[in-house]
Amino acid sequence: MKEATGELNMTVVTVVAIAAVAAFFYAFIWPGIKNSITANTYCAMASCNQDRTDCTYVDENGETQTGLDCSNYNYDVSSSNGQ
Repeated sequence: MKEATGELNMTVVTVVAIAAVAAFFYAFIWPGIKNSITANTYCAMASCNQDRTDCTYVDENGETQTGLDCSNYNYDVSSSNGQ
C-alpha cells in the first residue's frame, strides 16, 4: 500500500508540474508568439514606403489600417508577387 501511495504522489506532482509549465507558457510566452505572427502576417500583406516604417494593410474585418512599422521584417517584395 505504501508503494501505491508513493506512485500516486508522484503522479500528482507530475500533473501539477505539467499544469504549471502550461500555464506559464500560455500566460507569458504565447502572447508574444501570437503578436509576432500577427505582425508578420500584416507586414507580408502591407503596402509600405521605401524604408517600411509607414505601412498600410487591410485587416480581417476589411478595414484599412495605417501606421504599421514593418522595418523589422525583411521581405523581398519582388519575389513574393512573382516578378
